[in-house]
Amino acid sequence: MVKLDFSKSADGLIPAIAQDAKTGEILMQAYINEEAWNATLATGVATYWTRSRKKLWVKGETSGNVQKVKEILVDCDLDCVIFKIEQIGGAACHEGYRSCFFRRVEADGNLTVVGERVFDPAEVYKK
Repeated sequence: MVKLDFSKSADGLIPAIAQDAKTGEILMQAYINEEAWNATLATGVATYWTRSRKKLWVKGETSGNVQKVKEILVDCDLDCVIFKIEQIGGAACHEGYRSCFFRRVEADGNLTVVGERVFDPAEVYKK
């Protein structure tokens, strides 16, 4: 079994990139710790560590936009992973977009929204 190197960061977190398994589109980037890694392997569902809430986060547990892991790639240093996933529900971003990378930086430094919103976050999260 592969042993990832969680020791390189003080908080034991490594980057995890979620990529659409069919299209190759990068949907999001988050972090995993060893517990999230083991949960992902055990369940086949992308599980991350949320730095803001300081707990495990099963992607889609609130929104229903679950990420089913189809393949995992590991970098040469064993300190970064790519989860090739099937995005259930059409959106990876908590702001309602398919991808968290829905804005482009223009030459003047301004941002332009280039993605389409898939759902209304106010309706989904009811905050």
